[in-house]
Amino acid sequence: MAGYGNQQQQPIIIVDPSKERTTGKDALSMNIASAKAVASIVKTTLGPKGMDKMMVNIMGDITLTNDGATILEEMEIEHPTARMIVEVAKTQEKMAGDGTTSAVVMAGALLDKAQKLIETGVHPTVLVKGYTMATEKALETLKNYAVTVEKTDREMLEKIANTSITGKASEMAGDHLAKICVDAIYAIEHEGQVDVDKDIVMAKEVGGTIHDTELINGISIRKEALHNEMPRRIENAKIALIDTELVFAKTNTTSKLHVDSAEQLFDFKEQEKANFRAVIQKIIDTGANVVFCSKKMDDYALHFFKEANMYATRRVKDEDMEILSYSTGAALVRNVNEITADDLGYAELVEQEDEHEEKTYIKGFKDARTMTILIKGGSEHVTDNIERVFDDALHVVKSVYEDGTIVAGGGASEIEVAQALRKYASSVEGREQLAISAFADAIEELPKAIAENCGFDTIDTIIDLRAKHGTVKNAGLDIETGDVVDMLDKGIIDPLRVKTQAIKSASEAAIIVLRVDDMLRAKEQAMMDVKPEHNVHNYDMAGML
Repeated sequence: MAGYGNQQQQPIIIVDPSKERTTGKDALSMNIASAKAVASIVKTTLGPKGMDKMMVNIMGDITLTNDGATILEEMEIEHPTARMIVEVAKTQEKMAGDGTTSAVVMAGALLDKAQKLIETGVHPTVLVKGYTMATEKALETLKNYAVTVEKTDREMLEKIANTSITGKASEMAGDHLAKICVDAIYAIEHEGQVDVDKDIVMAKEVGGTIHDTELINGISIRKEALHNEMPRRIENAKIALIDTELVFAKTNTTSKLHVDSAEQLFDFKEQEKANFRAVIQKIIDTGANVVFCSKKMDDYALHFFKEANMYATRRVKDEDMEILSYSTGAALVRNVNEITADDLGYAELVEQEDEHEEKTYIKGFKDARTMTILIKGGSEHVTDNIERVFDDALHVVKSVYEDGTIVAGGGASEIEVAQALRKYASSVEGREQLAISAFADAIEELPKAIAENCGFDTIDTIIDLRAKHGTVKNAGLDIETGDVVDMLDKGIIDPLRVKTQAIKSASEAAIIVLRVDDMLRAKEQAMMDVKPEHNVHNYDMAGML
């Protein structure tokens, strides 16, 4: 028994010593702090007057944006909890197309309010239950608050796009870009559904101004016919997409060939050419009159295509080949010997309008409704920024077109939800009431942040919004004057989908963090178990010599 007693006194190791462990309130506090840090990074970009972030990668490439998802992705955040908050932004981007910054800021605010309640003795489990109840009530409130919009209401759709564009670098051309967004959505609509990612292609061109940006019915690629005698315009185009090299391959230099005369050598070379001609002829025999090749195409191939009066170009980008395949229905052919007429795609027109300009248009497809937005600007940074603007604006218009519901912007919907939650909290017994009230306070952090980024006093703004909202249901903040006005009358509106998804994403992220009370993290191990002075990374040039 004595031996057994001594055995009991030995320390029992159940966790790998190489793991770093944080438990209880320490783990929770650390996780909340990291989530709040991520939210604080993007908080200053919120709203039409939000600031931009400039990020420079290791190659020196510059990204200038106020899009929350782009900022967080470019930062390459390492902390596990912080990465969860980044996932909130990605989910928001995927499901709603906009509102990424709002979702992240809301998640940070929910955790900040939760931390204060935990410090007063409220258990995280109670907060989780309260936040779940508050989320359900908030979504119900938004649904009842939403306004129905008809798909044919073009003016309202343009207002939606303009609201998304406002505050971006392209705001000065907001009306023009909003019109392009709506035109594009109407062009690709099919049975009430819109696929922005597949049916709308973004092409960028440095030169001109933002007002020169245009919508093209079809595809535009930066390529031209490779021979002056090739046709520049082909109607009823039958398109072959070749995803391999079309080059005349000479006999391997290690091969041995015995010839007795110059005639035999000449005949051998002619046979090589004939074999290559037969490969090209396989493409021509399918009935193709347009060839796009993603790789090299030599002069022999060009000669044969020119003789067949075909349009041909080479080194087409992989992304352009994929778009061409999707739009025209053509298959990507990697073995030319197996090409058939079934592999060809179709377009009503393939045209190079200006023989001196490297640009080809492909228009009129059987099944696809592909449109191209040709973005123009004074520099590459401008066109990149406009591309991100279009990505957000197109998705919010898509949301309204498909769902047919909107809410007032400018903080109006957040105030409506916050007031409903406070009223709801008073009817709930137990400490969950505190969590629901905290949820309402967190929701109001969004209009506070918008006011702060506009240079207005946040306390006065919230007081004015609450007071005016009692009589004007859609009362929100006018970012130019600081007054509280009817947002629907002013044309400041947001899709219902963006608001509901932001609440869902932020709430889920906060609940996940609150449920963690133990954190195990692997420590970085030394690469070599030797003295520091012997580690290969510690050698300087003199030591190496």
